[in-house]
Amino acid sequence: MVRLLLIEDDQAIVDALTLSLGRLDHTVEHLGAAPEDLEQRVAATDAVILDVGLPGEDGFAVCRRIRRSSAVPILMLTARSDDIDTVAGLEAGADDYVVKPVSPRVLDARIKAALRRSAPAAEPAPAPSSEATAPSNDGPLTVDRAGAEVLRDGAPLPLTPTEKRLIYAFADHPGQVLSREQLLAMAWNQDFLGDSRLVDNAILRLRPKIDPPDGPSHIETVRGFGYRFRPAP
Repeated sequence: MVRLLLIEDDQAIVDALTLSLGRLDHTVEHLGAAPEDLEQRVAATDAVILDVGLPGEDGFAVCRRIRRSSAVPILMLTARSDDIDTVAGLEAGADDYVVKPVSPRVLDARIKAALRRSAPAAEPAPAPSSEATAPSNDGPLTVDRAGAEVLRDGAPLPLTPTEKRLIYAFADHPGQVLSREQLLAMAWNQDFLGDSRLVDNAILRLRPKIDPPDGPSHIETVRGFGYRFRPAP
């Protein structure tokens, strides 16, 4: 049974989600706003469903507050569907951005997908040769799978797990154009139900982290098709 913390001030939505998610084998604790002991509440839960339009401290601020001390999956639940709000939610640390209204079964699937992505990775099988785990280099950018790091000029970059999976996907297909749907499957898992705009927003955040201050971006946009990882000049 999955323990959910629902932070939502609309009682009608609270009642509907508590009933429907309860039928789908979840337990739901409800808060109408973020309390002072939020960190302790989060520590006792498996995932957080967080409304954006909360009284007082809004959902973006609450999300950043949770992220300072916890890696718990956070799904932002909101009526706002503008790209700028999606980007703000993901940059605040949310794992998914769900626009109301959403069916309980779709929300249940998104919760389970977020939990799978956050689960510790299984121990990898022994590599058949040293090449399988050797870092791949693209000029000053190094992808070190064995160390689970991406480095620029030898310094580890502060990438999120999703951003690292995107880099791994690009490193596996150098020079190849990858569609948004392919990148969703590679970085968010095959059964993820997210919008392809998540890819655009994630790459928007990723570029300034991996690109040199001066010079072309490592990730090229191919209009009408997707993205391509450009080798270093």
